[in-house]
Amino acid sequence: MMKDKLKEIFIEDKGNIIIQRTPLERVKTLIEKLFPVNTDKELIRVGPNRDGGYLVPDDLKNIKACFSPGVDVMSEFEKACFDLGMELFLADKSVEKPNLDLDPSSYHFLKKYIGCTDNADFITLDSWVNSYDLGESDLLLQMDIEGAEYPSIINASPALINRFRIMIFEFHNLQDFWNPSFFNMAEVVFNKLLETHTCVHIHPNNCCGSETKYGLEIPRMAEFTFLRNDRIDHKEFAHTFPHKLDFDNENKPHLALPKCWYKN
Repeated sequence: MMKDKLKEIFIEDKGNIIIQRTPLERVKTLIEKLFPVNTDKELIRVGPNRDGGYLVPDDLKNIKACFSPGVDVMSEFEKACFDLGMELFLADKSVEKPNLDLDPSSYHFLKKYIGCTDNADFITLDSWVNSYDLGESDLLLQMDIEGAEYPSIINASPALINRFRIMIFEFHNLQDFWNPSFFNMAEVVFNKLLETHTCVHIHPNNCCGSETKYGLEIPRMAEFTFLRNDRIDHKEFAHTFPHKLDFDNENKPHLALPKCWYKN
């Protein structure tokens, strides 16, 4: 037991500080679980050829609604979903209204953050979705909420997660995998998603670069696309990155998905 515990300790800054870190094998195992796969559903790009556009499986028919917490200043992905026939549901406490070239009566906007409780400023993902009568139709989730995605997903019910045919997340602070407290939370989140869905694409956001430690390069931020397992008839590991439809998020140095994040 003591020997195993010592493996979780490393010395940083020339011996000045002793810090506990997540064991390398745990980090590698989680990353390997997330290796993207190609399926019988080809990836298409929805939204602009820059930040705010995402690769999703070409399996959008009969998705009733797009739920998109984290509005910020761009809503081109949401507008594209609207043009594809989806109802739009947006939430963000930090803005007065979405930047959408649509009549406000044609979409639903809630001025709240998505979180772990229901109050004047926050609403849970379950409470938000269940406040609308959408029947049993499949939904799409696109979430970019600056790190609040982790507790929000942990708090979401498995039944709700399973309603989303496609889910797109921008996961933040991935370089903190080496912090055991953060890793434990992130591991719960990804394992929860992988119970019902499969990762079909990862695109690192080139806004913030990556960190390399212990032989693993980890992007600080990355966009992940998940497809529900019952929509997959065939899958095999994806070997080629970036995808031909990937574009850099910002006018900064290109950041390719590190090879340790996919089967090669």
